Amino acid sequence: MARGKPGNTLHRWEVALVKAMQARGGWNDQEILAYFTRPLRTVNHRLIGEIRTQQRHKAINAANDEALDEFLVTWPDVDPSTGLSIRGDELLIKAREAMIAAVHTFNGAGLTFRAELFIVTAVIAWTYLMHAFYRREGLDYRYKKADGTVVQTPEGAEKYWDLGFCLRNAKCPVGKPVVQNLEFLLSLRHEVEHRSTSRIDDAVSAKLQACCINFNDALKTVFGAQYALERRLPIALQFVTFGSDQRALLKKAGALPQNIVAMMDAFHAGLSEEEQADPAFAHRVFFIPKLGARASSSDEAIEFIKADSAEGEAIAKVLLKEIDKRRYTATEVVKIVKDSGFPRFGMRAHSELWRALDGKAPGKSFGGPGLYAGQWGWFDPWIARVKAHCEENGDRYK
Repeated sequence: MARGKPGNTLHRWEVALVKAMQARGGWNDQEILAYFTRPLRTVNHRLIGEIRTQQRHKAINAANDEALDEFLVTWPDVDPSTGLSIRGDELLIKAREAMIAAVHTFNGAGLTFRAELFIVTAVIAWTYLMHAFYRREGLDYRYKKADGTVVQTPEGAEKYWDLGFCLRNAKCPVGKPVVQNLEFLLSLRHEVEHRSTSRIDDAVSAKLQACCINFNDALKTVFGAQYALERRLPIALQFVTFGSDQRALLKKAGALPQNIVAMMDAFHAGLSEEEQADPAFAHRVFFIPKLGARASSSDEAIEFIKADSAEGEAIAKVLLKEIDKRRYTATEVVKIVKDSGFPRFGMRAHSELWRALDGKAPGKSFGGPGLYAGQWGWFDPWIARVKAHCEENGDRYK
């Protein structure tokens, strides 16, 4: 729920207008106050009186008649869908519109490089959202030099924090999983900047979905449920369904560049299994076709059921069997084996072993396609087999 904050005070342009209204006359302090109060920013009536007596904001000059007339003619200048002030709540309005644009872009038919376009626009949305929060908190989010002066662009504009800097601030309003999701997207953006890439949509879709949900949750938690985006962004519809064989062909055709694979592997290696599984980091949804017993229920495209219900447990068994088998990269296998008491077991020994045992043969069930196209993932039985090999050759690996 939105509430009063230290930043709930008038901006300089508003103080100038207050002084102009006081100078022109015709309004008492309470009437002037009504022009500058809105749901996300309330102002105490005493402030208007303190401006009149020059106890506050003495250095700010009154706006000219033209500026005051323009303000009065256009008031209330609000966004019709949210009631937000176009000028006063500009950052929050831009944040919402940028995320809406990001989702529309990703869902747009005929686009090829959708993930890259989404990430760039979503980063803009999150940056504006953070700036709106820090402004409301009364926190100065401008870059400053060691002497305290504000850093400026070559054209003389003030430089504001980028998203990475906003996320590292102690007052950042979102939790660690959300920060990790955004740090992943920032790392990916840096990797693909000014480079040509093949399609990465499928490989990162879970992170993009989590980014959307996290943004909407932050909107509701930090600013108020009335600013959520559910009503603006309905569920997307598709014209086709994909079987596992079709998805395998699509992934094979859209293999990721090695620099992207390396970046994603390195990022995931720094996270625990619990952090990687957190839905705020990567949101995965599994769909199973369902025939309804009643016509009314079969018309529902999505049905929510309790995880501990009989149907929920049955679905969980299917997902655990077919989808959620833990996969390990070769680097992770080597680390696990080393940590289990075989410090001299390295990547070369691992490669020699799986080739000697034909570990990637389909019938042996030691591994399978990884999370990303072109990557191989090893299963738990393979780790057990590697450890057994090391036990048999203890003098070589201990």
